[in-house]
Amino acid sequence: MIRLGAGRPDRIAAVGAHCDDIAIGAGGTLLTLCQAHPGIRVDALVLSGAGGEREQEERAALAAFCPGADLRPAVRGLPDGRLPAHWAEAKAAVEELRGRIEPELVLAPRTDDAHQDHRGLARLVTTAFRDHLVLGYEIAKWDGDLGRPVAYQPLSPETAERKARLLEEHYPSQHHRPWYDREAFLGLARIRGIECHERYAEAFAVTKLTLNLGG
Repeated sequence: MIRLGAGRPDRIAAVGAHCDDIAIGAGGTLLTLCQAHPGIRVDALVLSGAGGEREQEERAALAAFCPGADLRPAVRGLPDGRLPAHWAEAKAAVEELRGRIEPELVLAPRTDDAHQDHRGLARLVTTAFRDHLVLGYEIAKWDGDLGRPVAYQPLSPETAERKARLLEEHYPSQHHRPWYDREAFLGLARIRGIECHERYAEAFAVTKLTLNLGG
């Protein structure tokens, strides 16, 4: 597998349309980064779920997925499933995040995600973070929109198992969903691991990448 290192990141931005999006799509990557780089700054923005059980779950989950990090979470109150109708508020939230951080890495939904909230947020992110490495995470869903990713973050078996355990532990409000279980989380991670010659991995879409091969 061809490998390309991005150096040591000091600042990460992670964005999600809903509580649990970041953890599902990039929880293993966050665990890997935070364990390897204690004190790394993680600014997290979630557009919906403020003021209730979902926000409490999200804050506790992000703390668990970012051990030892300088974590700065923000959960907004946009209505779930209605982001296109609240475009101005969503854009303002993303621009506010951009104004307070200059990240080496941005974790966001994919621009071709079938869910309108995910897709809309992804397109906003690319307008605000124009000169940044943006990795578009994937979330398995009924729509069957998983594609052919181009970037992989290998996960140790311990990290993959920990991700699945933390997702079940910190989001009890989602346990009624038929797709929300350990088998689904580890199954996708196993498939992505196969694709990059590892046991487990998370996979990402990249819309634009500038190389510096000259050093």
